[in-house]
Amino acid sequence: MTGAGSATGDDVRRTDAPARPPGRLDGNRCSVQALERGDSGIATASPVSRWLLIEQPGPWGRQALLQSRFDARVAPLLAERADREGVRVLLVRRPGDRLSDSGRRWAYADSRPGQEGLWWSVRSADADLLTAPWDGSVGEPAQGRTYLVCTHGGHDACCALRGRPLARALPSPGPADVWECSHLGGDRFAANVLVLPHGFYYGQVPGDGALVVAAHDRGQVALPWLRGRAGLTAPVQAAQHYAREELGLLGVDDLAPLGVTRLDTADPAVERWEVSLTTPAGPVGVTVESRPSPELVHLTCQAARPGRVRSWHHLSLTTRPAPPAEG
Repeated sequence: MTGAGSATGDDVRRTDAPARPPGRLDGNRCSVQALERGDSGIATASPVSRWLLIEQPGPWGRQALLQSRFDARVAPLLAERADREGVRVLLVRRPGDRLSDSGRRWAYADSRPGQEGLWWSVRSADADLLTAPWDGSVGEPAQGRTYLVCTHGGHDACCALRGRPLARALPSPGPADVWECSHLGGDRFAANVLVLPHGFYYGQVPGDGALVVAAHDRGQVALPWLRGRAGLTAPVQAAQHYAREELGLLGVDDLAPLGVTRLDTADPAVERWEVSLTTPAGPVGVTVESRPSPELVHLTCQAARPGRVRSWHHLSLTTRPAPPAEG
């Protein structure tokens, strides 16, 4: 399946682009152009639902783990383990402290429904992460939510230009709750935020992000900037978003998926799905459709070639009979 927001060349370095002055959000930046086009971030959260967070101050290259001050001998081995176990590695650092000494903290986070949690540990050496359990069995459980703001300028300038001010300003109960992080995806939606442990992705977060924090303090999502919940397929993310809009169900655990069916369409470029979701009043069925944009656009500041944006559209929402009681 082609995910929302995917495009040919989305993550390929652009080599023919003119040089741009650093530190400026001029009209050539991908996030500026996305806002002008009105690109929708709906259903663009990562399909990954487990993370390894590694505190690593200092510069991050485009491939953050491999191009940082992390042990160069350990990095490729750790990347191999993460790929094998379906865990995404993110480097993190304190907002504004790019050159500070590392506290050598690391965390495992799980956003799978019913298993949500984040556990902090301290490593004596980077190699410790090669054998440490990634299952929540070690470490100190985080209390409350952890906010990761993508500031990975080595991957895309927009992430740094929009993300760093947000990371410094984001209101939270304590300093351990907000971190700068490496590439989250969806550069054109900067500033991007990942809220753990539930795994909600946000894009184009305005101001100091207080509205996102306030919503999660109430146990709700901030729908205007919600990209989706990590670990769910794009059709489910889209269906949840439109059901939240129509039914006003904003709780973080509302609208669990029950089933997904792909429907036939006359146009092979158009994808249509019927998604069943839970609600307090019983199951609902949401039909959503994904279409490619007619125009080709550069989706990152460094994209080598343009691609097509895929956007999601709500076609219908219907109630379903409740499943028979067991027993």
